[in-house]
Amino acid sequence: MGVVEGLTEFLPISSTGHLILAGALLGFDDERAKVFDIAIQTGAIFAVILVYWQRLRDTLVSLPSQAQSRRFALNVLVAFIPAVVMGLLLGKAIKAHLFTPVVVASSFIVGGFIILWAEARHRQAEGVVRVDSVDDLALSDAFKLGLIQCLAMVPGTSRSGATIIGGMFLGLSRRAATDFSFYLAIPTLIGAGVYSLYKDRALLAWSDLPMFAVGLFFAFVSAWLCIRWLLRYVATHSFVPFAWYRIAFGLVVLLTAQMGWVSWAA
Repeated sequence: MGVVEGLTEFLPISSTGHLILAGALLGFDDERAKVFDIAIQTGAIFAVILVYWQRLRDTLVSLPSQAQSRRFALNVLVAFIPAVVMGLLLGKAIKAHLFTPVVVASSFIVGGFIILWAEARHRQAEGVVRVDSVDDLALSDAFKLGLIQCLAMVPGTSRSGATIIGGMFLGLSRRAATDFSFYLAIPTLIGAGVYSLYKDRALLAWSDLPMFAVGLFFAFVSAWLCIRWLLRYVATHSFVPFAWYRIAFGLVVLLTAQMGWVSWAA
């Protein structure tokens, strides 16, 4: 489960969706598993912090003296706020009703077609990039990206996919949208993990600590490898292959569930 989380968290294919499907196959899909799925995302975030450590350190050090650093930090904060509000209002209902393989598969398919549409639109508007770097991002754009990120509360949508594709719709370059998606993931996923562990602490015991530690460790290692690869990939490639993967995988899940070949959920 840690490897699944790390490899899918920052690709536009939905880590939560893959964890729900993997958990269904493994019989690990109770309330405690939902806490585990959210908590191990923190391991993937440690990988982001490691990859972007120099930028994060320089920003923190220069906050008192540089307006650009303060603007960058404010953009991340503003983009983070919608997820906090929507998570507190709707998080419990979403976990209770939408964390199912059929919802995930349907979101895979719909998201895949949206990515194909976004890539076609991006090709037609090639050379009309409005924001080439995260340092050029306006506060209004950051807020819009925060709202777009909330779409990923529906499992199977993909947080990184929503923010990257949403950023491209707003006129960000592919690299700027990817970078900001990674930076925004730091407060979003750490906050979600800590809040979930605190809120559902009654479901857990000290004997669960080794399980969480293994999940966090393998999520960290696999996410670190994935991020380093993805940053090179987006420089010269589109997200079209991920769109077709989402559509094909979603159809396979729906077909196998309908035919009774695979029991995706208890």
